[in-house]
Amino acid sequence: MTIAETIGAATGAPFVLAGRQAVAGGDINQAERLLGRDGRRYFVKFNRAERLAMFEAEAEGLDEILASGALRAPRPVCSGLDGRQAFLVLEYLELDGRGDGAELGRRLAAMHRHGQPTFGWRRDNTIGATLQPNAGMADWMDFLRLRRLGFQLTLAGRNGAPSRLIEQGERLLAGLGGFFPGYAPRPSLLHGDLWGGNYGYASGEPVLFDPAVYYGDREADLAMTELFGGFPAAFHDAYREAWPLDPGYETRKTLYNLYHVLNHYNLFGGGYAGQAERMIGQLLAACR
Repeated sequence: MTIAETIGAATGAPFVLAGRQAVAGGDINQAERLLGRDGRRYFVKFNRAERLAMFEAEAEGLDEILASGALRAPRPVCSGLDGRQAFLVLEYLELDGRGDGAELGRRLAAMHRHGQPTFGWRRDNTIGATLQPNAGMADWMDFLRLRRLGFQLTLAGRNGAPSRLIEQGERLLAGLGGFFPGYAPRPSLLHGDLWGGNYGYASGEPVLFDPAVYYGDREADLAMTELFGGFPAAFHDAYREAWPLDPGYETRKTLYNLYHVLNHYNLFGGGYAGQAERMIGQLLAACR
């Protein structure tokens, strides 16, 4: 009833629940589809009460994507607490896999042209369940060193990562400048967690969801599209046609994907430490 009342207050129209159905919510959250007696439908995520700030940041990130005017995303409706649970209510979109990958590539390039003066964002958010610090910085390499790779490396050390990984990671951080010869990224609006499970199509129109928004080097988004696959060749071709990439991207994409592999280690442990160590070794060899 708390959720229904909050929906009613947010929309200005009373919402009377007629049915609810569990749906896939990813690795972090539980999710349901709510159906109202008037036919309205909403997608609702649930997590522990202390995760409310995570949902609030996600809602602001979706609003940021929508404000760019480049891509569709589920529109946030409201969030709050229902007993011991935090919840986030979103516009319900019927998603499927049928759409134009090239259109997604063109629209992502348009979203990346939406910028701001500094790297970061107005608030911290999360990457998965891990804190993602976003306090603004003028220099991209400083931001990458302190707010991204260095932050994850420190967490990995606390989580028992092998000492060699930490030592080699610190060497990498000290030499970041070697990966940016003649290339000066500008702050672009990023989805931040752009793997194949975080986009879809609604009536053929590309949709992004589950963001970890910040303003950074656009290459960081593109690198993640290659980390786990799931994006068609037409997507990559159309993006590059709309906004060509610097040749150094082929090396830097491993640098950017290291952030996500370290985060996977910090979330799930296991073989991700070995994968991160191999990536660091490749990067150090490439920068000699």
